[in-house]
Amino acid sequence: MKVKITQGKFEGMSACANERGIIAALAVDHRGNLLQAIASSRVPGSHATAADMLAFKTMVTKVLAPYASAILLDPEYGLGAISSRAPGTGVMLAYEKSGYEANTKGRLPDLLPEWSVRRLVEVGAQAIKILLYYNPFDEEQINIVKQAYVERIGAECIALDVPFFLEPLVYDDAIGDEKGLAFARKKPEYVVCAIVEFSKSRYSVDVLKVEMPVNPSFVAGTRAFTGEGTAYSRQEAIEHFRTTASAASRPIIYLSAGASDEMFCEMLELAAEAGVKFSGVLCGRATWKEGIPVYASEGVEALGHWLTDRGVENIQAVNRVLEFAATPWWDVYGGKDNIEVIKPANAAY
Repeated sequence: MKVKITQGKFEGMSACANERGIIAALAVDHRGNLLQAIASSRVPGSHATAADMLAFKTMVTKVLAPYASAILLDPEYGLGAISSRAPGTGVMLAYEKSGYEANTKGRLPDLLPEWSVRRLVEVGAQAIKILLYYNPFDEEQINIVKQAYVERIGAECIALDVPFFLEPLVYDDAIGDEKGLAFARKKPEYVVCAIVEFSKSRYSVDVLKVEMPVNPSFVAGTRAFTGEGTAYSRQEAIEHFRTTASAASRPIIYLSAGASDEMFCEMLELAAEAGVKFSGVLCGRATWKEGIPVYASEGVEALGHWLTDRGVENIQAVNRVLEFAATPWWDVYGGKDNIEVIKPANAAY
C-alpha cells in the first residue's frame, strides 16, 4: 500500500532536498551564541548588533547557499538574508526562542511570540524547524509539557501543510556537561529514546534532525579522539549509529553540533560504514564558525573572501560524504514511487 503524503508537505520536502532526495542543508539560524561569538572576537567590552547578525547571515547565505539544498534561517535576524540565497535553495525557518531560561527547571521551550507557522510560511518558509532540549528520563510533568508543545506545533504544520523538522537535543542536568565524558557514555541511550518518542505519529514530525549518538572526542580509534578518555571503541560507536538510526520511522538528518568540519565528516563516514540510512545533514558552525573572527575584526567583505575559500571547501567536503553516505528521504517510505501525493483534507492556507 502506498504511503500518502499531502501536497504541501511533499513539495516542502522536495524544496529542501536536492534532486537525489538528499537534504544537504546549511544552518544559519544561530542567535544568542552567534551574537556572543562575534562580540567575543572583538576587543574586550565590544558588542554585536542586529546589523552584525544580518550582515553575517547574508554573506554566509550568498556564498554558501549555492552548495546547499536548503538554508535554515531565523525570523529575528535572518529574514533579510533569504533573498541572497541561490535560486532553487529551499528555505527553512526556526520557530522557537533561542536558548532557555536557566533559572527554570527542565529547560522548558517557548515559541517566538510574534510568529506563527502561518506567518513563517507567508515570509517564505518551505519547512518549519524547532529545537527542543529533551531528557527522556526527566520528571514526567516536564516531559509532558514538552511533548504537548511538539504536538501543538505538529498540528499547526499540518494545518498549513508544511514540513516539520524537529531537533531534539539531549541532556541531563544531573550528569552535567553534555560535552563531557560522563554524558558521552550515556548519550547513545538518550538519543535513541528521543528518536523513539518523536517518531510517533502523534507529533506529526516529518524529519528528525538528530545529534550523532556519540561524542567524537571520546571514540577511540578515530582521528577525532582526543585521548582525554574513552567512552566507546570505534566498533561500539558504529553499533550506536545503527541502533539509534534503526529506531526512527521518519527520515533522519544529522546536525554538526559545533564539531569541526573534519570531525563531522569522519562521523558521517562512520555512519555510512555502519550502513545507517540517513537522509542528509543540517550543518552550520562546522562550515562557517572559523569565519566569525574574520568578520568581527575585518568586516563583511573579508568574511566573503574567507567563505569563498575555506567555507566553500568545508561545505563541499560534507557534500562529498553525502554523495556516497546519504540515502533519499523518501526511502524511509519505500521509495519515491511508493508515495501518493494527496490534497490536504482541511488545510488552513
